[in-house]
Amino acid sequence: MAKAPDTTDTDEPYSPEQEDAAPTGQSKRVITRLIEEETKQAYLDYAMSVIVGRALPDIRDGLKPVHRRILFAMHELGILHNKPYKKCARIVGEVLGKYHPHGDTAVYDALVRMAQSFSLRYPLIQGQGNFGSIDGDNPAAMRYTESRLTVLAEEMLSDIDKETVDFVPNFDDSLQEPAVLPSKLPNLLINGSSGIAVGMATNIPPHNLRETSDALIAFIDNPAITVPEIMRFLPGPDFPTGGIITGSKGLLQAYSTGRGKIINRARATTEEDAIIVTEIPYQVNKSQLIEHIAELVRSKVITGISDIRDESDRRGMRIVIETKRDADPDVVLNQLFIHSRLQSTFGINLVALVHNEPKTLNIKQIISLFVSHRKEVVVKRTTYDLRKAEERAHILEGLLIALQHIDDVIALIRGSADPDTAKAGLASQFSLTEIQAQAILDMKLQRLTSLEQEKTREEHTSLLERIADLRDILASEARIMQIIKDEIAELKASYGDERKTAIQDGDGEEISDSDLVAEEHVAVTITHSGYIKRTSLNEYRQQRRGGKGVIAASTKEGDFVRSLMIANTHDYILCFTEHGQLHWLKVYQIPDASRQSKGKAIVNLLDTHERITAFVRVKDFNSGYLFMATKQGTVKKTEAGLFANPRRGGIRAITMAPGDELIDVQLIADDAQILLATKRGNAVRFAASAIRPIGRSGQGVRGIKLRKNDEVVGMVLTHPNKTLFTITAHGYGKRTPVDDYRLIRRGGSGVRNIICSERNGIVVAVVSVQDGDDVMVVSKNGVIIRVPVSGISVIGRSTQGVRIIKLEKGDTVVSAARVMGDIITALPEPSPGSSGALPDTSP
Repeated sequence: MAKAPDTTDTDEPYSPEQEDAAPTGQSKRVITRLIEEETKQAYLDYAMSVIVGRALPDIRDGLKPVHRRILFAMHELGILHNKPYKKCARIVGEVLGKYHPHGDTAVYDALVRMAQSFSLRYPLIQGQGNFGSIDGDNPAAMRYTESRLTVLAEEMLSDIDKETVDFVPNFDDSLQEPAVLPSKLPNLLINGSSGIAVGMATNIPPHNLRETSDALIAFIDNPAITVPEIMRFLPGPDFPTGGIITGSKGLLQAYSTGRGKIINRARATTEEDAIIVTEIPYQVNKSQLIEHIAELVRSKVITGISDIRDESDRRGMRIVIETKRDADPDVVLNQLFIHSRLQSTFGINLVALVHNEPKTLNIKQIISLFVSHRKEVVVKRTTYDLRKAEERAHILEGLLIALQHIDDVIALIRGSADPDTAKAGLASQFSLTEIQAQAILDMKLQRLTSLEQEKTREEHTSLLERIADLRDILASEARIMQIIKDEIAELKASYGDERKTAIQDGDGEEISDSDLVAEEHVAVTITHSGYIKRTSLNEYRQQRRGGKGVIAASTKEGDFVRSLMIANTHDYILCFTEHGQLHWLKVYQIPDASRQSKGKAIVNLLDTHERITAFVRVKDFNSGYLFMATKQGTVKKTEAGLFANPRRGGIRAITMAPGDELIDVQLIADDAQILLATKRGNAVRFAASAIRPIGRSGQGVRGIKLRKNDEVVGMVLTHPNKTLFTITAHGYGKRTPVDDYRLIRRGGSGVRNIICSERNGIVVAVVSVQDGDDVMVVSKNGVIIRVPVSGISVIGRSTQGVRIIKLEKGDTVVSAARVMGDIITALPEPSPGSSGALPDTSP
């Protein structure tokens, strides 16, 4: 903290030189400094102390000081992987007393984490006792637990006694500690690191040792390798808890720039009524995860779960999430991914200390700096080995000289008054150095035997060869790099294992809304006033012909059900207005409601106030044509792909003539055959291929020539093995073979379809059906009936038909649709041969 300024003299700036120059006995002047400058400098000093001394790992060994000191202390104590365990309290005391004068809790917590298999991909410490669990259980006190180094930790410390790394004074200058470990392992990559410093943080994920080794070798072979090429060997993190990484976009960004996000999901399988979770995301507490899921169920955020059990044991993790009978386990799992930590985001932040400076690095830079560190270690180790070999060779040369003149040497030693005289005499008479002379004096008499003399000569020859080899290594960078490669390959072979975390291809990190909705077929109803809803088909029971039916929708006074569309919840619905505008919607976006509900105003779902007159269900827009028919008999064929991306306010599908309305739209193939039916009982059948495709804004061509006061009420795709079901306003209908309608050119008046008598009323709908189907008929008052097609007579064109639905007085039929078994479809099913209908890809 800055001292208070001397009030007697504050006009002149003061310098440290002035203070040093002050005469003895006189008071020294006070340093005058702005408080903001002093505060800034003090904070920067503190920040760098935290960054360098606590929070960030070194790029070379991937360790923070506390971890490095723990491993070094255990190494000095000799607590190796093949030695007995020692109490953790003994180790913590050693670290505190010699190297790390901070709290014992901090040291013990760091030691425990290095022993946890769910925290480190490759643990550096073997623990014996309670070292905590993935459920968040605390480890036992240090007086109860024991530990020792793992083989991998010993590889980190390998060659530390060969002057391979710099040593620095400890906190009280009484001992020396390593500034960094030799680290034969790429620990920063295989075990990762996380820490929060001042103004910065690091979050480096763990990786697989085999893949990391391959990436290191690939870099050594080709230093110009790019990040995408490195990712072919090192595709992504490998978390100790497994799980699944979805998408590769975030990985490429993180490895290229040093920053990025990835999605880590639990590994789960779905059964008929259950979800089995066997792996959870990295750093997720299992017990808290289960509690959170239970809370989601209680708060009804997720409604499809009936029970949760944790069946984990020594063999592995197993969380059983039972689903309700009416719930889709896949959908529930996607909901869990969205709302719980079964899916978590891992923010990659590749920050590490490079020459004691924090830097953000990409994956290539991390690999490059580690290889540089290993190169420096190999050079220092080789230099050390060379010096030791030369020193030993020097001594052996003296011994060999002594052995050649053994009698003279013995005589000289016997005649000397003391060892110093003998040493001087040997050095002078035989031209030896002081070290060689001392070695001769220290030589045991057993070395005079023939066998020992031969061993000495062989050792000297071997040392000369080793010295030449070590000198060649130091002179050749290629040999140094080959040694690094060989050591990495040896580590890979000895300690490498299979990847635990799967990586899914593609960039689909996010779960779409459709993934949260179960696939099922639903009935979509729309009323005359513009209310829409979807209802499960399970709410409609099959009845015999002539039954009274059930209510399909409750309507307000003056409203009635106008249209019925059936589709899968994952289908796209193209909504066409009466004036030819198209709006895009997904079925699951339509409100789910019961039969008794009137639904929701469609203006709240679509940006339109026009009446919807046609729905088309599509799976995609990759093929086919949209075929449109208007009330005045105009038809138009347009490629489906042109309608794939409508704007918020909709797009133009067809240009309408004044007073005309769009009545129906079908998705067809080019070889389809179209049948148009009118309200006065006429019908025309023609080939769609006779009409050329027109753009979205085109008006179309004439499809049928209408008589006075007539208009088109329906359009169907015809099939040879199907019949045409016609329903009239008074509830009478019939089936007629398609072949009864001859194929003509478009634009004709057609032939009679049904007699529109006073009993029947006008035609309101036509549907293409076959045996095995059902038909649903809807009345103006919202009554719906579902009857089997097999109960409806197949009769000729010029007939009146039979009663299909019994109507109350004043009620009339307004709509009808086909039901295939238990599935109501919006598009006709293809039949063998040239049907012209697009394949129905719904389940």
